[in-house]
Amino acid sequence: MQQFPYWRTQDPDKPLFPDVEWNKPEQRNLRGTLGIIGGNKLSFAGVAEAYSTALGAGAGQVKVLLPDALRKAIPPSITEAVFAPSNISGSLSREALSDMQTLGAWSSGVLLAGDAGKSSETTIVYDDFIGSYNQWITLTRDSADLVRRSAPILVERPLTLYVISFAQLQKLFQDVYYPKILTFSMQLAQLVESLHKFTITYPITIMTLHQGVLVVAHGGDVISQQWDSPMAIWRGHTAARAATYLLWGNTPLESLTASIATRST
Repeated sequence: MQQFPYWRTQDPDKPLFPDVEWNKPEQRNLRGTLGIIGGNKLSFAGVAEAYSTALGAGAGQVKVLLPDALRKAIPPSITEAVFAPSNISGSLSREALSDMQTLGAWSSGVLLAGDAGKSSETTIVYDDFIGSYNQWITLTRDSADLVRRSAPILVERPLTLYVISFAQLQKLFQDVYYPKILTFSMQLAQLVESLHKFTITYPITIMTLHQGVLVVAHGGDVISQQWDSPMAIWRGHTAARAATYLLWGNTPLESLTASIATRST
């Protein structure tokens, strides 16, 4: 399959970087802290999925920040929940920024888990948070769409991970005026070459699904793996595992490749 020296394939049953799993700290308090932000009054499924997945994947501590419109709806299984001011649409308001920043100060990384709603006010508070945070930010599901205006800032951050659909990847290229058009009909090798060049141009990390293959790109290097669980991505499971492995891994590419190994999913 590989046509380029920067492209490797991971066999689902033979992880390329088994040391990532072996080097996971035994003590939970050494495994980092993950903050999860998302939800609106109509939905918090993605946040709940991310919370349980991150704990199961080995995060040291996990806290979620939700709009207070959800205060009575959150199940008792989410024991570490913080509620911030919500707006009339039931999503985070601009007054939630200080709570988001407090969570950010506590965390080793933040996952924007989606279900954020479409409020312009929520877009503003997410943009403001992104501009003030300097650790790992993982964006997935509709959170990536919500903050499209911040794409030029996000792609310049070395600690940005997008776990997104191919359609969202197309939008990302457009949002930063990258001179390459992505098409659903393009061959995998063409996508790999595009992501190789994109992640040389920008210091970010990308995970996306194309034609049944999950692709991870960072620093010009690309890993691909056959993937038959698209719902794991759309539910937020894959992004939560990715964000968790970034907490203790040595390099983004190795950590994320280990997070998608079949034996770990």
